[in-house]
Amino acid sequence: MRTELDISTWNRKEHFEFFSKFEEPFFGSVVNVDCTKAYERCKKEKISFFLYYLHLASKAVNSIEAFRYRIDDGKVYIYDKINASATISREDNTFGFSHIIYDEDISRFLMNAEKEIQRIRSGRGLMLEKVRLNEVHYSAIPWLKFTSLSHARSYSSQDSCPKVSFGKLTSENNRRIMPVSVHVHHALMDGYHLGLFYSKFQELLNCNE
Repeated sequence: MRTELDISTWNRKEHFEFFSKFEEPFFGSVVNVDCTKAYERCKKEKISFFLYYLHLASKAVNSIEAFRYRIDDGKVYIYDKINASATISREDNTFGFSHIIYDEDISRFLMNAEKEIQRIRSGRGLMLEKVRLNEVHYSAIPWLKFTSLSHARSYSSQDSCPKVSFGKLTSENNRRIMPVSVHVHHALMDGYHLGLFYSKFQELLNCNE
C-alpha cells in the first residue's frame, strides 16, 4: 500500500523540485558501524550474520518515513512497507537479484529470506523481474574494507530506491567493525535522514534481544 504525498504543502517542496532536475540526484556516505554485539548474538544463536544485519537494516529503513518515499511519474508516494532486494551470490561467483519480503519478526523474515535465497541460487543470471519501488537495493562486498563506494546507474530510467552496501567485517581494538555505504535520492531526503538511518541501525546492532 502507498499514499501520495502532498508536495504543495511539503516543507521540502523546493528541495524536491531542485534536486529532481539533476542528472545524478543520488548522494551518499560510508560509515563504520560496530557489529560486536550483533555478531556475538549470531554466533550464539547460529543465525546468519548477513541475514541478521539485513533484517536490522530493513527495520531501520522502515522506521524512517523518508526512506519509504518513492518517486513515480513525478509524484511522491509513501509506502507502508519497504522490502529488501539483496544481491545473492552463487558458487560460480555470479549473483542474482532477490526480493525478500520484510517482516518485523526476525523468524518470519529469516524464513522469507532463506526461501528466496534458495530460489536465486538454483537459478541463473540476474533473474531480473519487474521494477518494484517498495524496495531498498542491498549488496554485500565482504572482501573489501571500503571507505567510499559508487554505483552503476542508468540515468535514463527513473530510480529513487536507496542503495545500501555492506563491507568487510574486521576486528579493531576487540570490536567488530563493518563499513556501510548508503546512497539516497536528494529530492527525497537530506543528510539529516542519513544520520537517522545510521543512528537507528547502530542502535539495533547494539541490542541483544
